Order: sequence, then structure tokens, then C-alpha cells
Amino acid sequence: MGRSLNLKHGVVELAHGSGGRASALLTKELFLPALANAELCKADDGAVFAVEAGRLVVSTDSHVISPLFFPGGDIGSLSVFGSVNDVAVMGAKPQHLTAGFILEEGYPLADLKRIAESMGQAAKACGVSVIAADTKVVKRGEADDVFITTTCIGLMPEGLNLDASNIQSGDQVLISGSMGEHGAAVLASREDLGLHAAIESDSQPVHGLVNALLNSGAKIHFMRDPTRGGVATVLNEVVNMAGKGIKMDEQVLPVREPVRAVSELLGLDPLYFACEGRVVVICAAADAEQTLKVMQAHPAGLGSVNIGEVVDGLPHLTVRNSWGGERIVNMLAGDQLPRIC
Repeated sequence: MGRSLNLKHGVVELAHGSGGRASALLTKELFLPALANAELCKADDGAVFAVEAGRLVVSTDSHVISPLFFPGGDIGSLSVFGSVNDVAVMGAKPQHLTAGFILEEGYPLADLKRIAESMGQAAKACGVSVIAADTKVVKRGEADDVFITTTCIGLMPEGLNLDASNIQSGDQVLISGSMGEHGAAVLASREDLGLHAAIESDSQPVHGLVNALLNSGAKIHFMRDPTRGGVATVLNEVVNMAGKGIKMDEQVLPVREPVRAVSELLGLDPLYFACEGRVVVICAAADAEQTLKVMQAHPAGLGSVNIGEVVDGLPHLTVRNSWGGERIVNMLAGDQLPRIC
């Protein structure tokens, strides 16, 4: 092991996970330049941070996406946005992140540097700092290049509650943009479908949009980001928790043509395709128009639409087609799209 890393041609070696000199070099020359902040640079066993008045919200997510780089993003930015968005839709302000890396022996350091830099840029865009991190290295064949686990810590003000128990019959269901672009982009890239129309992931932070909604004065009852399992899974969870039904109209569901083409080509339903930069919002009927305007005025919600309504009756998610017929959209029994986040 030389005195410095070969960031152009070098690869991850088992020694990089040993806790010795090689580990120190990986941290000093690759991770710290990308993620540096005062707390992380102390290199203590834990981070110390001040807590304002309010309640803490914590969310942990593990990222095992394949491929690691996809149109519109990569595992680095995704690992930040994924945890930050989970905290934001709870109504909390994201504050800090921790990160854990599982690296496979032989992975190119140049690509790892890209991932780390992408994480740093994403964290800066979200206004959060990676204040604690850890790296482990496993032998070839014991992982799949890079796995990242992130934990986001956020602060939620007293009195705010976005629990499903708030949901009432007549509430309107809104989404902040077109559905399924992340899942379709990853799938098209992984399977090399050769589509002429480019599909990019919608991976982006949503904390700014959430903040605008919470400051709008509208009666927001519930929010969730429709990641793994897509919009259908989120809304099935809602009907199960609230004990009410949700009806949607197929004609207003925002699905871009390239995403629809992927779903038709492979016989999949875009309602189950993951999003990584969308918010499902359930609000009081009287405030639906105001809420939609607030969403559409924000860069992360330009394509927002009203897609459904909460109804009394059996707790089912149903979709009405153009012929007036309805179908029940159930929770997935298995995994329609593995390794998409």
C-alpha cells in the first residue's frame, strides 16, 4: 500500500477495511474531501450535535440498487435523498445524516470517488451534514460492489401530526409529479431495453416542497414518498391504516409515455414503479385546490395533480378506467422490481 491512494486506477482492497493505515487513507483522501464537515472531521467514535426544542424523527434506509449509476442519479445521491425524504414527509426538518458503506474488494476507487462526491453534493442540496460514517470491506463475491445505509435525523415541531388517523372521507389524494420514472429508468438501464425515448429517474429532495405545504395553512392530513412499491403500495398502506377506501381515475394518473412503454413492454403496472422524488399528499377536500397550487408553484412539484379521493366503505384501492369499470389494486404479493433503491 503506497502513501496515497491511486484514485484513477486503484481498486478497493481488503486492507481498506482493516482499520489501519489503508483505512485511514481511504477516509482521508476519498471520503473526507467529499463529505467533510467539522463534526465528521473530528474522527471520533460518535458525533455530538445540539438539539433544538421539538421532537426528533429518525429514519434508516439501506441502498442496494443495481446498476449503481443510472439515468438521473446514482447510489450516492439516492442514499441521501432516500433518507432525507423519509424524514421530510413526516413533517420534520432534516438535520443530519450518518452513512455506512459495505464495499466489495476490487471495486474501482474512481467510481467510489464519484459516489462519495455525489453524496456530498446531495447532502449540500438538502442542507444536511454527514456527521458520522463507517466503512467495511468484504471479499470479492460477498457483496455487489457497493451497499450504502444512511440514517437521517430530523426535527419536528410540537403539535404537528401527519398520521393516517387524520384521514377523513372526502379527503383528496394528490401527487407531486409523474409516477414511476425512477423504477422505469433503473429497469431500462439494467435490462438495456434500447428505448429511443430517454427515461431519467425523478430522484430529488422533497423537503422544500414539504416545507412549503406545511407553511401554506392548508389542512394536510398525511404525506408519504412512494418509493419501493410505488404509489399503489403507499395507498394500500393508507387504506389499511385508515380503514377507508381510495378511488382513483386512470385517465388522470400522471404517467409519461416512455414509462408507459416500459410497463407495456414488460407487462408491469406503473402504479407499482418506484418514485424517488415525489410526494403523495392527502388533504382536506376544502383545501385541495389551494394545496395543488402550492405544490405546482414549487420546483419539486411542477407536475402535481389530483389523482383520487378517500371514500367510506371497504378499505380497498380502486382505479376507474375510461369505460367506467373499476379494478381493485392490491398490495404486491412479491417484488415487481428488485434492487431499485
